[in-house]
Amino acid sequence: MGEETVVRERYELSLERIREITGEEAAAASFADYFHRTAEFILMVSQVYEEMAGGRTLSLEDCRERNHRLYEDILPENYEESYGNPAYAVSRLGEGYGQMLSFLYSEARGLIPLAFEGRLEDMAILQETFLEVYNLFTMAAADGAGLPGETGEDGAETAYLPLESQVKEVLYWYASDYCDQMAEYRVRESLDPSLDFAKRIIMEADLEDLTYLYRFGEYISDTELKTAEFLNSLPQETVKLMADTYTEGYRRGFEVMRRDLSKKSTVVIRYELGFERMIRAAAENFRAMGLEPVICRTAVHSVNKTAGRSAGYHSAGPNRQYDYDHRYDSALYLDKAFKDRRTAVLKAAYSKYKDLAAAYAGPAVVETFGQDGFRPVNKKECFALTEKQEKLARELAGETARISQKYVPGDETSFTIIAFPVPEIGERYGEIFQEIIRINTLDYEEYRKMQQALIDVLDQAETVEVTGGPGNETRLRIALHPLTDREKQTNFENCVADVNIPVGEVFTSPLLKGTAGLLHVENVYIGEFQFRDLKLRFEDGFVKEYSCANFEDPEEGRRLVKQVILKNHDSLPMGEFAVGTNTTAYQAAEKYGITEKLPILIAEKMGPHFAVGDTCYSWAEDSPVYNPDGKEIIARDNEVSLLRREDLSKAYFNCHTDITIPYKELGDITAVLPDGSRLPVIREGKFAVAGAEALNKPLENGR
Repeated sequence: MGEETVVRERYELSLERIREITGEEAAAASFADYFHRTAEFILMVSQVYEEMAGGRTLSLEDCRERNHRLYEDILPENYEESYGNPAYAVSRLGEGYGQMLSFLYSEARGLIPLAFEGRLEDMAILQETFLEVYNLFTMAAADGAGLPGETGEDGAETAYLPLESQVKEVLYWYASDYCDQMAEYRVRESLDPSLDFAKRIIMEADLEDLTYLYRFGEYISDTELKTAEFLNSLPQETVKLMADTYTEGYRRGFEVMRRDLSKKSTVVIRYELGFERMIRAAAENFRAMGLEPVICRTAVHSVNKTAGRSAGYHSAGPNRQYDYDHRYDSALYLDKAFKDRRTAVLKAAYSKYKDLAAAYAGPAVVETFGQDGFRPVNKKECFALTEKQEKLARELAGETARISQKYVPGDETSFTIIAFPVPEIGERYGEIFQEIIRINTLDYEEYRKMQQALIDVLDQAETVEVTGGPGNETRLRIALHPLTDREKQTNFENCVADVNIPVGEVFTSPLLKGTAGLLHVENVYIGEFQFRDLKLRFEDGFVKEYSCANFEDPEEGRRLVKQVILKNHDSLPMGEFAVGTNTTAYQAAEKYGITEKLPILIAEKMGPHFAVGDTCYSWAEDSPVYNPDGKEIIARDNEVSLLRREDLSKAYFNCHTDITIPYKELGDITAVLPDGSRLPVIREGKFAVAGAEALNKPLENGR
C-alpha cells in the first residue's frame, strides 16, 4: 500500500469518526457543545477540501459566503462566545481544560489553509489529535474514572473527566511528535520554489476576477477586496513603477553591500493579499535577474509561529485579539526537551535542504499600513510563558538563528522592504497611495548629497545629544566609535533607497558605554500596536526602565513593552541610532493626518530613531560596508556583538525594534566634539547643517 493511500485512509477514517461525534452525548455534558462545534467545524473544512480537490468553481458571492462561514466563529462580533477565545473556553469548560481545549480549537482552525493547499497528512494529524482528546473524555465518562466532573440535582456524580495532565500529555506529544514534520516542512516551504501553490494563483489567475483572492485559504475582508480593486484601476505603468522600485531596491542592496547576487537563484516574497498585480510584475522582474520567487504563507502550526510576526503571505486577518490571545500557546508544551527536539529537527532540515538554502538570496517584503490601531486586551485566561519558558524561548530563538546562519550566511544575502497603504487609511486613499508612490521614488542622488553633509558633521563628534521639544521628555546622550582615519572611515551609513525604501536616514551602531538617558515618544506604532507615552531609560546603552500609558494599570503597560519591544528580554541594548531625513514623508503624513498610522519603515525616516536589540549589521559584522563616497562604515559592532568571538550565544538577541521621535516632538540634535565644542545637526526640529537646508522646506510646509 503506497504512502499516499495510507494517508488518505487515515484522513477518511478519522473523518468518519468525527461525523459520529456530532450525534453523540458520550462526554460530560458541559463539554458536549465544545466537541460538537469543533467536529462540525472540521466537517465543514473537509467539504472545502473536497471542493478544492474536485476543482469546483464558485461565484464571487458564493466565495464570500463560504469564506465567512469558515471564519465567522472568531470574527469580533462572535468572538465573545467562541472556543477560540480562551476566556470563553475557561468560562464554559473550567480552568486548565478551557485553555488546553482553546489551544486545540485554534490548531484545528489551521485545517483551513491546509485544505486549500491539499496537505492531507497534516489534516489527518490534526483530526487524529482531536479524536485522541475526545476519547479521553468519553472513556472517563464511561469508566467513571478520573475526576468528578458534574453533579445532578440530587448531588450525585453524573460524569467523570480525564485528568488535566492526561489532556496536556496528548497535546504535548502532538506538538513534540509532529514537530519533525511541521518544522521541516516550514524550512522547505521557505526555500523551495517548486512549492508553488500561491505563486500559481498570482501568476496564472485572472486578477480582474476577484474570486482568485478566495483561493489562498485566508480570511478575505473588504481590505483585501478593495486593495485588489484599487490596484486593478491603476495604469500598468504605475504598477510597473511600484514593482520596479521594489525589485531595484533589492538588486541595489547587493550592489551597495558588495555581495554577489549571481551566486543566488531564489528570493522569498512576503506580502499582504490584495497586491497580486504588483507581485506578479515583481516576480517577472526577479526572474529577469535570475531569481525564482518563493512565496509561502505565514506559519500555520503553533510550533512554527513567532509572537507578533507574520513571515509569509497573509491577509489582514479576521481578529487581531484572537491572534493576540494565542500568541503564547507554546507555553503548553515548551520545555527543554521540546526546545532540544525542535533544534535537532531544524538542523536536520537545513542539512537536508542545504542546496536550496545556499541558493536563497534573502526576503523581499511588502508591508501595509493604515489599519486602525490595535489596543489589546490582556486576559488572565490566556497561556503565558513562565520565566523559565521565556528563557527557553530566547535560547530557542538564538539556536534557530545560529542554525540558519550556518546554511544561509547573513553576509551573503540581502533584503528589501517597501510599504503601501490599505483602504482603511481613509476616504483619500487613492491620493495617499499616489503620494506614497512619490515618496518611494524620491531622488536618490539628491538625498545622498544632503545626507553626506549630515554625516560630515556627525563624524566629528565623540557623542551626540538628542532632546525632545515641548511635551517630549527625551534627553539622550549617544556614544560614538572613535575614528582613527577620517579620510577612510565613517560612523554613519548613508542610507538611500535600497534595502529600506523610501530614502531617508543616516544610521550607526553606537557604543553602549556612555550611551544613556530617557527616550520618550507621545504616540508611536510598533508593529500593529499603538503605544502611548512610551518611555525607555538607558544606562550604558541598556534599557533599565520602561513604561507606556496604554493601560490604567502601569504593570500591564510594562508587560506590553516587554512583550512587543523587548521581545520578552529583561533588557536590550541600543543597537542603532539614526537621523531620519525624509521630510517629504513627514509633510505628506501631516497633510493627510496619517502620522500615527505610518509603519516604522516610513516613520523611522521622519525623525531620529533608536533600535533596541541587535545592531543593523548582526551576523555580518565582519563584512566591510562602504558608503557611496568610498569610506568604510566601521561602527558595525558594539560591546555585545563583539562577544561572538568568545561565546556566540551571548552576542545576539535576534530582534531589532525601531522607535522614532517624530519631527513635531523633536527639539535638538547636537554633535559634541572631543574638545567639548558643539555643532548643531537639528535645532528646534529643523536641520541646521549647510548642504541640507532643502530638507527644511517640507517641514515648514507641513507645520
